[in-house]
Amino acid sequence: MSVLEKYNSVFISVFNVEASVLGHDFTSDTVDNWDSITQLSLVTAMEDTFDIMLDPEDILNFKSYLAGKDIVAKYGVTF
Repeated sequence: MSVLEKYNSVFISVFNVEASVLGHDFTSDTVDNWDSITQLSLVTAMEDTFDIMLDPEDILNFKSYLAGKDIVAKYGVTF
């Protein structure tokens, strides 16, 4: 499984969506069930999947599919 497939699988699992909906429009402002609980689930799953530990600032800024890619990349995950 590629890094992108792993990244997408976290979103698919946490938000119970199809991969086809993931993209620049997938944000905390546009996804109805993106709340504080799913935010924590998303962050925890990303940390577990990529064996990283996000800083509190990065956790707060992880508000979209695209922003998440940039944040995870800061920890050495290359897409």
